Amino acid sequence: MVSRASAATPPSTKELRGTGGRACYRFAVTSPDLITERSDPAVQRIIDVTKHSRSVVKTALIEDVEPLLQAIRAGLEFTEVYGLETTSLPEELLAACAERGIGVRLLATTIANQVFKTEKKPKAFGIAKVPRPRKLADLNGTTGDLILLDGVKIVGNIGAIVRTSFALGAAGIVLVDSDLTTIADRRLIRASRGYVFSLPIVLASREEALAHIRESGARLVLFDTGGALTVADLGTAEERLVLAFGSEKTGASGEFAGISADAVSIPMNPLAESLNVSVSAGIALHARAHRNLPR
Repeated sequence: MVSRASAATPPSTKELRGTGGRACYRFAVTSPDLITERSDPAVQRIIDVTKHSRSVVKTALIEDVEPLLQAIRAGLEFTEVYGLETTSLPEELLAACAERGIGVRLLATTIANQVFKTEKKPKAFGIAKVPRPRKLADLNGTTGDLILLDGVKIVGNIGAIVRTSFALGAAGIVLVDSDLTTIADRRLIRASRGYVFSLPIVLASREEALAHIRESGARLVLFDTGGALTVADLGTAEERLVLAFGSEKTGASGEFAGISADAVSIPMNPLAESLNVSVSAGIALHARAHRNLPR
């Protein structure tokens, strides 16, 4: 059974800022319907997408307003977007859904409690079709620097690097030995705040990544505490770079060191053991922002 949500946002329009200056897009935003019955097909879809043991991931759960907006801007195909009957959805999200023709409904509290039994209930979430996996060949037409993460497994760090890479103009990210099987991993979507869909992220084997770097002719730069180059040296390099980071404990593998003529060290307090890998990536990308960001 579906009813009108008493707590829903009333019909309205929203002025949005376009990329080319101030532009006004007006969409009729109607009050979302309320899902009150367990038999509604949407309820089973939500339960299915939250299961941890799915062998084939075809749909993804996008949680919270900012990741939803970013995923919508990235062009993901949504089945539907949902909210809780106790919380009004932001007009910006409703307008974005209206613009793309994405249906929006609210979950009754009793239904939300059944769907999210033991975990925190997101105030806004959506189910989207997982885009096709990116391949190394997808990076060939790009011009910005690439980030290579070798053996970085902490999803929170990977997500932070994704956000920083998008913000500072990196062309893409290659993940080697990350233990991830899909970029639509729910933890990664959360950690990246939805930006995981906004730039090419490739899951590759070490052999595949090595072959791609050799074939592309890009300059590989490793980050290591004993590196001879400084962060300032990065800023003077005009060519495209592959910025390679290993795990904080072991660093990048010897295979990548074997094809790299350059290693960069980031100065720090000698009493400090190491920098978080996401911080190191941010420092490196900031030094390269003048090249990678549009002028």
